[in-house]
Amino acid sequence: MEIIKVGMADLNIIKAPGILTTLGLGSCVGIALYDKHNKIAGLAHIMLPSSKEIKNNTNKAKFADTGIELLIEKMVKEGAIKELLTAKIAGGAQMFSFNNNNSILKIGERNVQATKEKLKELNIKIISEDTGGNYGRTIELNADDGSLLVKTIGHGVKVI
Repeated sequence: MEIIKVGMADLNIIKAPGILTTLGLGSCVGIALYDKHNKIAGLAHIMLPSSKEIKNNTNKAKFADTGIELLIEKMVKEGAIKELLTAKIAGGAQMFSFNNNNSILKIGERNVQATKEKLKELNIKIISEDTGGNYGRTIELNADDGSLLVKTIGHGVKVI
């Protein structure tokens, strides 16, 4: 079975049988999209909530807003049907504790929020999530059944 690694600020797609994996999601969010009818999976590893906050950035995969759009575009080109896509999200941890309530520092929370807003705007239903906390995650998206394996250090392994 083919396994494709998705790096930070990157995205990729795969058809069954195959697995997409991304390592070390801290405050970043892994966005797993799946078309179960055509067995096409897509995974984005986004770092920041919005491309609008940063000028001259050419990497669309880095942001929740543009990364999700680009991922859907790639999946549809491969034969996925946008209306059939479902989403699972993981990550968005608060890796460091801050004494003040400055939301700028709460990047994980903002990434999760931006991801949810964008998916809602595109009418893609989030069917499960494993977000927040203060620990990193490694995830594996299986194109056979859309299952998302979430591995953590100190918090076990689960399938969502």
